[in-house]
Amino acid sequence: MLEFLNPQVAYDALREFIAAGGPVLMAIGVVTFIMWAMILERLMYWGLAHGGVVARAKRAWAARSDHSSWYAAAVRERILSEAKEQASQFNGLIRALVAVTPLLGLLGTVTGMVFVFDVMAVTGSSNARLMAAGITRATIPTMAGLVASLSGLIFINGFEQSVKKAVASLGDDLTFGE
Repeated sequence: MLEFLNPQVAYDALREFIAAGGPVLMAIGVVTFIMWAMILERLMYWGLAHGGVVARAKRAWAARSDHSSWYAAAVRERILSEAKEQASQFNGLIRALVAVTPLLGLLGTVTGMVFVFDVMAVTGSSNARLMAAGITRATIPTMAGLVASLSGLIFINGFEQSVKKAVASLGDDLTFGE
């Protein structure tokens, strides 16, 4: 178990895993990397920048002398809309990538099964040893696509809930009609 702490052993194991999963596994890896880069950006936004966005919105509202006219209501809605836009910047793209990863896993399943049928056609038999590589190529991308999708789904749902709460809280703080 401790041998995986050796970088060379870990690299070799990862290379074997990717080779066993076929070319679709590399596509899943690239999509997952992009998705996680955006998730990390959103985590940094919520941890570092969101407080500044809220503070700027509150300052902009407090700087107005008029809080009760139709124009003030439109300015308030603009401020809330801009804050919501910043808070949910990459949520749609993350959600799309969450939806794409299981589809790529399904593509891996199909290509793996085509590999199995190709082995059966070439050899003329259903030798289990010969088909094992195709079965592996079919199951690993499916697993990887589902794991990537579930990991992203947990975060995107949390981000969307945070956006709703943050916008509602900011809307309560920007009192109208006083």
